[in-house]
Amino acid sequence: MTQEIDWIARSGARAKGGRPAFFDEMAVDRLYSLALSLTAELAATRERLDTVERLLESQGSIGRDAIENFMPDKGAGEERGIAMRAYIARVMRGFQQEVEAMENRDPPVTDWVEKLSKG
Repeated sequence: MTQEIDWIARSGARAKGGRPAFFDEMAVDRLYSLALSLTAELAATRERLDTVERLLESQGSIGRDAIENFMPDKGAGEERGIAMRAYIARVMRGFQQEVEAMENRDPPVTDWVEKLSKG
């Protein structure tokens, strides 16, 4: 007999070990964690909405079972994949820009002043 999972209790469970820290301020880590959790929830909602739209378009009306059991065909799966990658790219663009800035640091202005004054 399988036991029903209490998802609310599971979501509030603490992980073993310390919480990973990525920034100097714990509040910043928590804020990013919150933002990414909300991003994941919205991604799931967008996928579910896509299911509802496809079922309504093909059947005219739907029930919860049809939504829960929907399996996208290859074309729909590819469309969802493209849409999800675009969504994640938009959400993560700020992070990506920060990484790009760290990889391609411009020299300090003083370096340019020194170079130009020698020339």
